[in-house]
Amino acid sequence: MNMEKNHPSINLEHTASAAVKNVAISMKQCVEISNCLRYHSTSYAKQFVEEVANLQRAVPFRRYNKDMGHKPGMAAGRFPQKAAKVFLTLLKSVEANAQVQGLDPSNLKIVKLMANQAAVPFGGGRLQHGTKRSHIEVVVAAGTAKAKTETKSEKKTARAPRVRASKTAPPSTAGDKS
Repeated sequence: MNMEKNHPSINLEHTASAAVKNVAISMKQCVEISNCLRYHSTSYAKQFVEEVANLQRAVPFRRYNKDMGHKPGMAAGRFPQKAAKVFLTLLKSVEANAQVQGLDPSNLKIVKLMANQAAVPFGGGRLQHGTKRSHIEVVVAAGTAKAKTETKSEKKTARAPRVRASKTAPPSTAGDKS
């Protein structure tokens, strides 16, 4: 894991990571959950995943949503319970790893959450179907999400408004000799 190359602003001393390999859940569901949780706090992520596991909140499927029904308050969505339980154990594990490294578990932000497709083991029998497998990796850093939103609001107020040229402006008279 080369965090210095991918995230040069993150100090590696203030990060913790956890990964799970070859877990028997759908890669597509893992990608959609990862997209919902990336760059959020771990407390928000744990609450979100618990609600998904208890069928209280649906995960919006934005990429892998072919032939999928709508859910209240969003377009396509589902309740991937099995994947949510794996994410919950992974988030608890990364919080424990952060606590061992001396980081405050209540002040962690997910900076990297990646789901990849694992090798497909084929089952025996006549038809030999492949099963779904995934790798999931999460990296958290010490810091708050509030600092980023404050800088965004400061940028919006500090930016000068754009001035657009009107289309009905009179033509220039530089080339006319009157």
